[in-house]
Amino acid sequence: MSAVETGPFDWPALMAAGLRGLGLKPVDFWALTPAELAFLLGNGDGRLPMDRAGLDALAARFPDTEDRTDG
Repeated sequence: MSAVETGPFDWPALMAAGLRGLGLKPVDFWALTPAELAFLLGNGDGRLPMDRAGLDALAARFPDTEDRTDG
């Protein structure tokens, strides 16, 4: 499964991989995001999405400014 792949999920295969292959409990399987499941199955590079600290650093680097022009 790649990040650019589009189309329906193969739920039976994903459930088999998660429940049988990884030994997850159903509640844990259904709590995962698709990105987390893909990572557990060996896909992806493991980078996490931006957290609050990253967002705060980005906001400090590029602060919002008020546009006082008329246009």
